[in-house]
Amino acid sequence: MRRLRKAAASACLCAALAVLPVLQSFAQQDGAGAPRKYDKEAMIRLGLEHATAAELFAALRRDAHGGAPLRADAMPDWTGLWTRVGPPFYDPDQKPTELTTAKLKPAALEELRKRRELSKQGVEYDPISDCSPPGFPRFLAIPFLREFIVTPGETWMTSETVNNMRRIYTDGRGHTPAEDAYPLWYGDSIGFWNDGKLVVHTSQLRANIFHRNDPKFSDALETVEIWQKLDPETIVADVWAYDPETLEEPWFVRDTYKKVSNDDKSVRIGYWDCHENPNNVVIETEQGSSQFGDFTFDENK
Repeated sequence: MRRLRKAAASACLCAALAVLPVLQSFAQQDGAGAPRKYDKEAMIRLGLEHATAAELFAALRRDAHGGAPLRADAMPDWTGLWTRVGPPFYDPDQKPTELTTAKLKPAALEELRKRRELSKQGVEYDPISDCSPPGFPRFLAIPFLREFIVTPGETWMTSETVNNMRRIYTDGRGHTPAEDAYPLWYGDSIGFWNDGKLVVHTSQLRANIFHRNDPKFSDALETVEIWQKLDPETIVADVWAYDPETLEEPWFVRDTYKKVSNDDKSVRIGYWDCHENPNNVVIETEQGSSQFGDFTFDENK
């Protein structure tokens, strides 16, 4: 029994030590206050060291001693309008010549390859063509303006893309009980704060695509995110995606968001819905492409 306890304690210690260097890299700085250089390979290894997103999230929370609640008089300043920067792929590091940077299972890889070939021929149907929401994690890559609204018990992440919004609960609650859970466009997100960083676990997601011309994922997908403000103009999100049905291993990406210049406050996020255009009724053809339904140039319609 004593040996078993020793082995268990040793395993816990190894897991904690594996997480610690990466977490320290978020907080430590080099030189005159400059953030330490981002180490993507270390982040990939961190994902591989945990079998599930839930395990990674639990390890991060243990290292943060559960996280610290936000006080109303000491809130992180994430105000303003922000836009995602980088190429139009889910992974900003993906090269135009690459099919994907994800390690896909054979069936998922073949599906993506066929869909990409059809897209080159002009045969493509994007799930948002019919005004459906982008969902998560595609939310991370969409190019439109967004706001981050931080409160002591929740953080709201909004985008002007069909007015979508994520609610991340940081008040200590857990996920929706399994007997009440069902797939949602943006899933169920809980998190905690640790030294100005927002750590998030999202589950209960609805099967979708990561981004246009990117891989599909199943409703078994779960993610872990670490959001932090690097400087007054930059917010980054480090994201690990786990999907036992489509991914051979966790898919890690870093997204960067830049603050939009708006000193005169003339730029606003306005409510819009593509259904407001009567010619935007989009259907999927038998060939798999998009087409407008009952398209007309009649000015009275």
